[in-house]
Amino acid sequence: MHRRGAGARVTVRGGRPIELLVVVVATLVMSAGWSSGAASGAAASTTSGATTLSAPVCRPPAGSMKVTATPVPGIPTDWNVTSFDGTQIRAHWFPVDLPGGARAPTVLMGPGWSLAGDTDTQGNGVLGDIPIKDLRAAGYNVLTWDPRGFGQSGGQAEVDSPQFEARDVSWLISWVSTLPGVELDAPGDPRMGMVGGSYGGGIQLVTAATDCRVDAIVPTIAWHSLVTSLDKADTAKIGWSNILAGLSSTDHVDPVVHQAQAAANATGLIPPAQRAWFAARGPGSLVVRIHVPTLIVQGTVDTLFTLQEGVTNYEILKHDGVPTSMVWFCGGHGECLTPPGNQQLPLDATIAWLNRYVKRDRSVATGPGFQFVDQSGTSYSAPGYPVPTGTPVIGNGHGTLSMVASGGSGPATATAVGQSLSSLVGPITPAPATNAVDVNLSFGQRSGVVLGVPQLRLTYHGTTPPGSRPTRVFAQLVDRSTGLVLGNQITPIQVVLDGRTHTLTVPLEMVAFTGTPASRLQLQLVATTVAYAQPRLGGAVDFTQIHLSLPVASHLTPR
Repeated sequence: MHRRGAGARVTVRGGRPIELLVVVVATLVMSAGWSSGAASGAAASTTSGATTLSAPVCRPPAGSMKVTATPVPGIPTDWNVTSFDGTQIRAHWFPVDLPGGARAPTVLMGPGWSLAGDTDTQGNGVLGDIPIKDLRAAGYNVLTWDPRGFGQSGGQAEVDSPQFEARDVSWLISWVSTLPGVELDAPGDPRMGMVGGSYGGGIQLVTAATDCRVDAIVPTIAWHSLVTSLDKADTAKIGWSNILAGLSSTDHVDPVVHQAQAAANATGLIPPAQRAWFAARGPGSLVVRIHVPTLIVQGTVDTLFTLQEGVTNYEILKHDGVPTSMVWFCGGHGECLTPPGNQQLPLDATIAWLNRYVKRDRSVATGPGFQFVDQSGTSYSAPGYPVPTGTPVIGNGHGTLSMVASGGSGPATATAVGQSLSSLVGPITPAPATNAVDVNLSFGQRSGVVLGVPQLRLTYHGTTPPGSRPTRVFAQLVDRSTGLVLGNQITPIQVVLDGRTHTLTVPLEMVAFTGTPASRLQLQLVATTVAYAQPRLGGAVDFTQIHLSLPVASHLTPR
């Protein structure tokens, strides 16, 4: 399984304004990479004085060796590769020159949603993306490509489907194995890794589960399930859904994408058949089939693919004994409104991961098993995730929430955060609400790092007029000292508003926040948010008991 994504050439395509593409890249490609593990089933050998590992040979997918490719006239780097179903996939090939004509390992790098493959060989990458020039300087051939439905490729986008995009990548892998200067583990099996963010991160996971020739992956700001990420608690994440559908409005995309978006806008829900379609796009249940070293990079302020999406993949891989590490950085599909910390770490960690597991150089140190940054830009590390916890921060309260449209969470404004937000992300970014039930939390006389999943227990009753929209409320944590929602995160909560008393316990979105005795945190329960579809309104919810527990980490190492 191979794929990398987040690089994109900034040009006008299909009449799309260049300003829009810049914004797309800026929001879909904030990425990074890191950490450690140990290759499985490999034998030791020595090359050029460095201890390396040789990989077991695997068999390419049936039919993938029958690949034809034709050069694109006037563009020396470009080829049209014929995929399994006859679809033409535009590939961009950037080989590296090694002394004495030595063969080099290869990195596949796919782009974000609606973008063509990166072709900038001199730039510094976009918002943390790994530049082609840096991969080549590290001794790797680089292959980028336009996914089907985007750029100069044919077909229609099927959202990183194992039946379509993953098979396209398998055909690209087979083609790469025939090129000069490519290091091979066996005929048809190039020594290779994958990098990339967002759509390019998802294809890595799906490809690695279906093609054994991938040696290591670094999925960045990717997802576990398009259902849990786009339809959490059966609540349409309409802010991002509308953005993504709009970005691909002139591309060739499976009609289900736009049908689901239209239904979500009309009803607040994604129909069951369309939910099943997104679920089949993976990786989901396919993650258990991944056996190659995986470095997961996720963004603390990512409101599309939240931290939980990466953690779910991480925990499955760790449970299965796969060499896996994880890094959280201030970025992703969202706006980093706090000090970001070390911006060089993503590049350094990704290159180290590739050198360790693609070049199989045992002398390379890949760092701790888990690293993250808090709201002040301070980095911490631990051997793995989850980390041990101590005494939690507790908050209790009660109150009545009016179910009205006004006064909800967001949008964030430049005045509120003291800086200009992206015109694309700002309108869907949560912010403190004026119509809310508030519960204050105190760290007392101690300091501590809130890390992971806050647990919220509610006892409530309420009513709302009949209607087709779902009954929901939303929960967010606010740092009153800055006026920011922690990590820009808000959690939808299903409620039953039939006048009876109900009790439920729900996990909130993950956060990373260092608190002190001076910190002023506040839980807000709100009726509406710019991030999710509007629920059924009218009436009120009386929360008779609210109990919130924030996990406080122990045994962390500041970095």
